Amino acid sequence: MSLLTLQTGLRDWLTREDTPELKVPRPEAGLSVYLNNYRAQLMACLSESYPTLHAWLGHAAFEAAAAQHIDRSPPFSWTLDAYGLGFPATLRSLYPHDPEVGDLAALECALAQAFIAPDSPPLDPASLAAIDWDRARLRFIPALTLLPASSNAGAIWSAITQGETPPAVQTLPQEGAILIWREGFTPAFRTLESTEARALEALQKGCDFGALCAMLVAREGEAAGPQIAGAWLAQWLADAIIAQISNDPL
Repeated sequence: MSLLTLQTGLRDWLTREDTPELKVPRPEAGLSVYLNNYRAQLMACLSESYPTLHAWLGHAAFEAAAAQHIDRSPPFSWTLDAYGLGFPATLRSLYPHDPEVGDLAALECALAQAFIAPDSPPLDPASLAAIDWDRARLRFIPALTLLPASSNAGAIWSAITQGETPPAVQTLPQEGAILIWREGFTPAFRTLESTEARALEALQKGCDFGALCAMLVAREGEAAGPQIAGAWLAQWLADAIIAQISNDPL
C-alpha cells in the first residue's frame, strides 16, 4: 500500500468514517482513536473561537451545532485558526428563524479577523488641508469589515462579554449593518443604519466624496445632505477607520 493510499484512506475515515483497507488486525480500534482526537480538536477549536456564541447558545446546543459543522466541513487550511471561518454559514442554515445566532457568529468571527488584520499607519490630519473634497477618495484600513445584520446581535454580544444579562432578541425592521475594525490592538464595532452602510459600501467601491454628497442632497435636500455627509466623515475619522484621503484614483 502506498503512502498516498494510506493517507487518503485515513482522511476518508476521519471525514466520512469509510474504513480503509489496512493489512492489520482490527484496524477500527486504532482508527477510532484518531477519529475521537480529530473531532475533539475541531470541537475545541470552535469553542475557543466562539466563546460568546457558546455562552448564548448554551453548551448542549453549541456542541450540537459544532458537531454538524464538523460533519459538513472538514478542515481546509494548514492551520486550525482558519477552521471556524465557515461556522457562521452553518449556523444560519441550522437556525433560519433565529437570525441573532448567525449574526453573533459572524460578528465574533469578524472581530477575530480584525485582530490579525494588517496594520495601517494612522491618517495624518495635515494631509487633509490640500484635499479637494469634491474629488476626494477615501481608502479604508485593512481591518475594516462591514457585515449585514438583521438582529440586535451587537447589543447581545456587548452584554455577554461585559457579564450583563443580554437583552431580548429583536429583529430589525429593516436590515442594518455592523461595522468592525481595530483600534490599536483592540477590535471594535458599532451598529449602523442602512444609509450609512450603503454610503461606506459605495466609497469602498470607488465613489468619491463629492458624488456621495450629491446623492445625499438629492435624497435629503441641500441643507441636510452635506450635514449628514460631514457628520459621517467626522465619525469615520474619530473611529480611525480611514487610512488615506486623496484626490488620486484608488
